[in-house]
Amino acid sequence: MFGRSLDDSFAPEIKRNVSAVVIARLVANACYRFAPPFLAIIAKSFDVSLSQIGVAIFVSELTGFASPFLGRVVDRLSHRNAMVLGLLGTGIGCTIAAAAPNVVVFAIGVTFLGLTKQCFDLGLGAWIADFVPYNQRGKVVGITEMGWALGLLVGVSLMGIVTSLTNWRIGYAFGISAVIACVVVLISRINNEPRKNHVPNAGEHTRIQGRNWLVLVTMFCIMCSVQNLFVTFGAWLEDDFGFGAARLAVVGFSFGVVELVASTSSAQYTDKFGKERSILGGALLTVPAGIAMAIGSSNLVVGVVAAAVFFLGFEFAVVSLLPIASQLVPNSPGTGLGWVLGAGTLGRALMAVIATRGYEQYGMPAPALIGAGFGLLGAVAIYIYRSLGGAPTVQPR
Repeated sequence: MFGRSLDDSFAPEIKRNVSAVVIARLVANACYRFAPPFLAIIAKSFDVSLSQIGVAIFVSELTGFASPFLGRVVDRLSHRNAMVLGLLGTGIGCTIAAAAPNVVVFAIGVTFLGLTKQCFDLGLGAWIADFVPYNQRGKVVGITEMGWALGLLVGVSLMGIVTSLTNWRIGYAFGISAVIACVVVLISRINNEPRKNHVPNAGEHTRIQGRNWLVLVTMFCIMCSVQNLFVTFGAWLEDDFGFGAARLAVVGFSFGVVELVASTSSAQYTDKFGKERSILGGALLTVPAGIAMAIGSSNLVVGVVAAAVFFLGFEFAVVSLLPIASQLVPNSPGTGLGWVLGAGTLGRALMAVIATRGYEQYGMPAPALIGAGFGLLGAVAIYIYRSLGGAPTVQPR
């Protein structure tokens, strides 16, 4: 299905299995993204407030700080084992959350889910890096990143339908069954040979050094930028325009479409435009979008359109950045990806506090302008990185 867009220049391992890993990523992301839209329902079942259940989601996001460590672990595993362990952990996390008798156990479940899903993501990134030359990697990363958008569009929607007919615990059970099916498929299809790491050459670094730190700075700024909208957009629609849960869900679904457009566009254009140039363009797109939202926040149409453009630029930039992340540490793509994901987590965590306080004091213009500012900083960081030589040059595997 997804492999049809790949010609014979791509490795048979990638062409044969890219559809399987995209579907597996769809399922993992659906389980990961299921709770936030249904927090009110989950909170009611535990007889706690929305803010109390929200702490569980905040804690689960902090698992991103473990990404550098997990990246080193993944680099020591085979591709199949890394992805399968990540999926199994996702299923266990869902099981703990679904069976939770109270909000504390639920928090443990979603935190374990968030931690182990990273193992799958990092294993997938290492698999791509080992089988796809750098000059073709943007296309494959863009295809696999469709699993993020489809996780919301298809996965969460199906789990939501199950929830509406039964309850949220059965919704998680539906996700668990899909995870088990994906584990069986990956075990039967993905190559399980040990990764072919060579001994570093003299002078070859084994950790992030020099200009490569600017990639982490770029990811930090881009995540800071978008988090300003992620944590305030729903409140803005509810406070200023009286949106309820159903209308918020429709807007969220629409933004899932935007994510899918960005992923497919990245698959088509990132390698042609160049990774750094694509990141620069995506980051710069958030700047006028954030300013437009700040100025037009009193108008629903202007605000929603501006937010859609903002999310489009963000998603295109992040998807274009991931191929570079896999190059940062020689022969250790998981480690490089782990550091980049950790930088993004730090940005999200900081802005979750700053953006919400800014919104409470000054309304939507404050987080919109902060988001635009960080988008500009991300563009500056990747421009400097490109000027200094850009991504390391390696021989195709």
